[in-house]
Amino acid sequence: MAITLVNPSGLPKIDVYRQVSIASGTKLVFIAGQVAWDADGITVGEGDLAAQVEQCYLNIATALTEVGGSFDDVAKLTFYVVDWTPDRMPSLLEGISRATAKLGITPVPPATLLGVAALDVPDHLVEIEATAVLS
Repeated sequence: MAITLVNPSGLPKIDVYRQVSIASGTKLVFIAGQVAWDADGITVGEGDLAAQVEQCYLNIATALTEVGGSFDDVAKLTFYVVDWTPDRMPSLLEGISRATAKLGITPVPPATLLGVAALDVPDHLVEIEATAVLS
């Protein structure tokens, strides 16, 4: 595998991600921010953060598969969430949980979550970018 995920001693251990990812592969893959569009460009889960997070993960999985990768190759995820407040975390985690169950995976790469005022389409509540490394 091209990615090794680590929680160094001296840093907090957080269940949903690891603090460090070590990439040893040779092919970098940068996946544009994925929003809650289906294959036809229709927004999935209007007004539902969990449903939109789930669709973003499914879209990332589709993109990874197209280039010969999987979530095992993801080095980092970046989340952009409209009007973020900590009380929205359960919905975000629910979306991740539903997507990972559908995909049969347990992705825990380093992640960054940024609150933003708006995204490109008013119905979009979240956008997720992924960086992967393939062997």
